[in-house]
Amino acid sequence: MSLLGIDIGTTGCKAAVFNESGEPRPHAYAEYAIRFSPGGRGELDAHEVWRLTEDVIRRAVAGTYADPVTALSLSSLGEAFVPVSQKREILGPSILNFDARGREYLAALAQALPAGRFYEITGHTLANEFGLTKLMWIRQHQSALYDRTYRFLPWTSFAAFMLGAEPAVDYSLAQRLLGLDVTRRCWSDEVLHNAGLEAAKLPSPVPAPEVIGTVAAAVAERLGLPKNVQIVAGCHDQCATAVGCAAVVDGQAACGLGTFLCATPVFTQTPAAHAMMRLGLNTEYHAVPGKFVTLVYNQGGALLRWYRDLLGLGERSEFAADGRSVYEALLAEMPADPSPVIVLPHFISTGPPHYTSDSSGVMVGLKLSTTRGDIAKALLEATLLYIRECIDELPGTGIAIESFGAAGGGSRSDAWLQMGADILSRPFVRARFSEAGLLGAAIIAGVGTGAFSSFAEGVRAMVRLGETFEPRAAYVQRYNARFEHYRRLWPLMRDYLKGLSAAQA
Repeated sequence: MSLLGIDIGTTGCKAAVFNESGEPRPHAYAEYAIRFSPGGRGELDAHEVWRLTEDVIRRAVAGTYADPVTALSLSSLGEAFVPVSQKREILGPSILNFDARGREYLAALAQALPAGRFYEITGHTLANEFGLTKLMWIRQHQSALYDRTYRFLPWTSFAAFMLGAEPAVDYSLAQRLLGLDVTRRCWSDEVLHNAGLEAAKLPSPVPAPEVIGTVAAAVAERLGLPKNVQIVAGCHDQCATAVGCAAVVDGQAACGLGTFLCATPVFTQTPAAHAMMRLGLNTEYHAVPGKFVTLVYNQGGALLRWYRDLLGLGERSEFAADGRSVYEALLAEMPADPSPVIVLPHFISTGPPHYTSDSSGVMVGLKLSTTRGDIAKALLEATLLYIRECIDELPGTGIAIESFGAAGGGSRSDAWLQMGADILSRPFVRARFSEAGLLGAAIIAGVGTGAFSSFAEGVRAMVRLGETFEPRAAYVQRYNARFEHYRRLWPLMRDYLKGLSAAQA
């Protein structure tokens, strides 16, 4: 028996098959581009993403006939959704979380549903990064598309639906649409009424490990899957990554170093709403029953990819020819000490605590002596310094973090993990299989179909942790001083950057 994990991210999709001991076959990956357009718009071509997702599934399951796949589950980016017809046709693109469309509705929503009430219902603060305002924009500006759409499906729901499942979504991704009543675990009539939206246009909320269908026979034949593969709902990619990093108990946290850098601590007791709201933090259902997570995130690998494309173009073809990674070569140029450059990582809309969508990236400390490695390190430092603003305040919410399990493409970098330990003053433990979201999805598939009696059993059977990076006292002290300079940058630049954004709109 094998379990298939599928992950659909902002810039790429991947799939891998695991046996019950967590041993993976080589995973398949495909990258796609975000479509940017004027007015702060960013979206994915859902047709292209689904074509590539089918391809990575086909490649991942090739040669597994001796140990056939019995179940699959999915993880995906949050907030974004795909409009589909009842005949499983894709009707339009997928608007991404940092797309500016929809922010014009925030003021009216905030007036109708004050912050305390909104958080009580949804477990979230109101922001344009979530799906609700994007749905409102589609209804007003693309009414024909809205009327024609059978369901607006978050990406796990969409992929499962295209494979043959019913239109269902787990609680974590339902929350990212910003309309789930977290107490009743169903769509909130109060929120949807004030947004002018209909629950009938949304998938049914279910727990992450629930079986929601089987792969359709024609789809299975096309993708090389056996008959009757069960489809388990899956969850938000950060929750799946947490499972794949063994972050399933209180005090543990995952740190996904992918397109976004996201720290995901696990807890049981629901924190005080006022403490969470002050930091702009959500209370989100974990994939693990009875557990919650909160997401402290901002740009991560997206900054490194921008850096690669802008400052590393000359080497890309050379390294590709030699089978080397351009990232490894560029990061090897970083200095051992903290960078003399400080970066404000507002290159796109940011996460908590600021949720800026009308700012821009800033680099300070540039001199003629500044090296490319200085800039690379400053970018990586910025990804961690930004989330430290919330991490340092978590004790006031009652959420504790003892250590981070690190996964994602960035976890292959010793330098980035050591930097994380030094800046956040906690050990970083590398997951041996860096694509922890895929592993987490496979564990969810096993729990949902009874291969494992619990998440604890699934984690014991399948998760392997590797090297630990401990905080270094001397560097912790230096980064504490650097953090004080960093946190002054946004207040100093706020008015200027907001004015610049308005002038460029």
